[in-house]
Amino acid sequence: MNPKTVLFPLPTTDFDPTEVAVPWKMLESAGVKTVFATPNGHRPSADPIMLSGRGLGLLKSALMAQPIARKAYSALLQTEGFQKPRSYAEISSGAYDGVILAGGHASGMKPYLESSVLQKWVADFAQTGRPVGAICHGVVLAARSGILKNRRTTALPKWMELSAWGMTRLWMGSYYRTYPETVEDEVKSALSDASQFECGPMSLVRDSEKNLDSGFTVRDGNYLSARWPGDAHRFGRDFLEMLK
Repeated sequence: MNPKTVLFPLPTTDFDPTEVAVPWKMLESAGVKTVFATPNGHRPSADPIMLSGRGLGLLKSALMAQPIARKAYSALLQTEGFQKPRSYAEISSGAYDGVILAGGHASGMKPYLESSVLQKWVADFAQTGRPVGAICHGVVLAARSGILKNRRTTALPKWMELSAWGMTRLWMGSYYRTYPETVEDEVKSALSDASQFECGPMSLVRDSEKNLDSGFTVRDGNYLSARWPGDAHRFGRDFLEMLK
């Protein structure tokens, strides 16, 4: 039996390392093949601030990627699939058993979130009934693809986005504000009813392989969503269950 294949479309720069590397590592460990794609097929790189903590000051340990995520990202960098991604124009829905839409908040995310090619691809793929997973700003891409109107979802909550921005804006400006409109507000505007949006618990405790209960996900049919890097392990586990 051929292994399952999951696509990770990414921007060329600034994606969140935890939201990509943690699910990737879990998929790899389960024998799932992963394929990566960027706008022009150029090798991607994660948000350097999330990897180094540079500029985060006293909030560094709380906001940057945790050691287990950085270790997974270092392993991901060595893989041929990551080093030689496909372009958005080269992907086709028939070749994959699932897709993961990762997030990130720095400005390099915009070509990914705003790609009409990728939005159409996601819309077509969702129609196949195969698993679609979106985490954090990846839910914005799902919303812009038009697949959330009648689905329950979560995404980066407004309180979390505005808190990170408020605590760092004096020296980092709009780093934590990808767009003037918050993720939660944009996602809610794509739903039939705002009650379809689930914020999850007001907690900043990150999950782990041994503490999946700290993570939060929402599943609606073949669609799975999560809020932030702190949900990445729970998200990866639940996505694997969907693949089965």
